[in-house]
Amino acid sequence: MSTLKEVLAQKIAEHRPRTTKLVKEYSDVKLGDVTIGQCIGGARGIKSLVTDISYLDPYEGIRFRGMTIPETFEALPKVPGSEYPYVEGFWYLLMTGDVPTMEQTLEVVEDWKQRAQIPEYVIDVLRALPRDSHPMAMFSAAIVAMQRDSVFAKTYASGKFNKMTCWEDMYEDANNLMAKLGPIGAYIYRMKYKGDTPIAADDTLDMGGNFAHMMGQSEDYKDVARMYFILHSDHESGNVSAHTTHLVASALSDAYYAYSAGINGLAGPLHGLANEEVLRWTQNFMQKLGGEVPTEEGLKEALWATLNSGQVIPGYGHAVLRKTDPRYTSQREFCMKTEGLKDYPLFQLVRMIFEVAPGVLTEHGKAKNPWPNVDAQSGVIQWYYGVTEYEFYTVLFGIGRALGCLANITWDRALGYGIERPKSVTTAMLEDAAGIK
Repeated sequence: MSTLKEVLAQKIAEHRPRTTKLVKEYSDVKLGDVTIGQCIGGARGIKSLVTDISYLDPYEGIRFRGMTIPETFEALPKVPGSEYPYVEGFWYLLMTGDVPTMEQTLEVVEDWKQRAQIPEYVIDVLRALPRDSHPMAMFSAAIVAMQRDSVFAKTYASGKFNKMTCWEDMYEDANNLMAKLGPIGAYIYRMKYKGDTPIAADDTLDMGGNFAHMMGQSEDYKDVARMYFILHSDHESGNVSAHTTHLVASALSDAYYAYSAGINGLAGPLHGLANEEVLRWTQNFMQKLGGEVPTEEGLKEALWATLNSGQVIPGYGHAVLRKTDPRYTSQREFCMKTEGLKDYPLFQLVRMIFEVAPGVLTEHGKAKNPWPNVDAQSGVIQWYYGVTEYEFYTVLFGIGRALGCLANITWDRALGYGIERPKSVTTAMLEDAAGIK
């Protein structure tokens, strides 16, 4: 058994009594009241999910296992010659809550290399799809096609399912899936956009570096991939992709069924698809400004004109955050220290919008949060490095988001969480509660 699995088994054994105690002795403790607005408005803010992997504070931003984004990047073992950590080491952190040593990190690196080969039947599935299929549809199809290899599903079908040990099967599925998602994403990219010219894996590289290699990207893009996957990995459990994955897995569906469902949620324009919409808007906005970086005054006038016409400033605002998204800040810092990128006109515009838009939005008065989210920056970086295919951006998001989703459902099975089944009410019941006759 690998070091990661041994450590995880110990962590699970220590955690289970905590969950059992809460359920047996404190299950009637109330965490709050539900309002009619929450019932109708998408269950916003209702405390009904549990995850220890990340927490989103409105004023502090995301913490991964208790660490902020800067703390996370600082603590994890770095790829030689890079300022950025191994994605594999970050996976170890999400799974266990412990910062891995370099030895523990490299163990995961080697483990994923052994699991990374894309099955031929998955290639057949992808090549059977029309080439104008959305890359997210291709990505989802590839994931669900691999369900035939699910260790979890095979154990359940054999009649040997054990509630106390089934997390080990989910762990195997999660690692098999994580190891393959980068190569699958890169294969889709090369097949769909680069003249059907797949690039073989480089077994000397880590997950992020190999993804860049298989994309046909530059050396610099390896750090982009590492950064991007970590930043997009998890955002507690209430977002659509994470919640959907958890919901489907709660029916004892395996990781392939569960995450393909999460991917389909991620593809929505109110979720993962937002990054491409923000980039389109930014590029069109620059064209309206004459194709050049404007003056601060000219930018302010253009933003006011946008708001006064009834439009929004895409990439600004967040369902939970009430400050600048730390994921935006991390990407901004990457741009500021990267030669060529820091002077790139499109980034210069994004930088100026960041400096001007919050004041405009605050004065406008309708935005609850006038600060940028992760999508305000991410597309510009991809465009600079030549990834100009908007539709593919959400696949990049999906590879990263799998880290959090798959770590969470491994823990869901370890702690024996039951099937998710909230109670619904009728509109008439809500009207009665409101005193409407």
